[in-house]
Amino acid sequence: MCGNGTENLMIRLVACIFACLTLSLPAHAALDIGERAPDFTAPAAMAGSVYSYALADALKRGPVVLYFLPAAYSEGCSIEAHAFAEAMPQFEAVGATVIGVSGDDIETLSKFSVQACQNKFPVASDEKQSVMKSYDAVMKTRPEYANRISYVIAPDGSIAFQYMSLNPTKHVEKTLDALKSWSATKK
Repeated sequence: MCGNGTENLMIRLVACIFACLTLSLPAHAALDIGERAPDFTAPAAMAGSVYSYALADALKRGPVVLYFLPAAYSEGCSIEAHAFAEAMPQFEAVGATVIGVSGDDIETLSKFSVQACQNKFPVASDEKQSVMKSYDAVMKTRPEYANRISYVIAPDGSIAFQYMSLNPTKHVEKTLDALKSWSATKK
């Protein structure tokens, strides 16, 4: 009898350790390099003007940096949007456009597009989280928010790069480096 109790305790202990390790490991984006990026159309704002953004139309002009932000006006999202705005000439130099996506309403994002994005790139509203879900960008621990994930999408619609980190300071650098590498292979 003692053996069974010890064995059950060990099984529970191993299961608990496995569960703790699984929860503490960083989640990886579901879309991997080479996979097809899900197409979407969403209400977006640029320089305070609201319009319908279509990924397919943007890809006709070149690669797209699609980045997800948890919440407009939060400290990290404002820092990240400002960094993308400041780097827009570098993105344009490699023929790329940028779009931010969050679960915020379009009215909030219209103001955010002027203030944090400095009228340099659009931000799209995904209140129903359909875009976030299709890109596996829903934050696991706070599902009402998008996770901070950036994708570089090639003009053919394939994922050329992905980067996930809650730290807002590296997304611009990482996506620019990926675009430069991608661009070099196309020449």
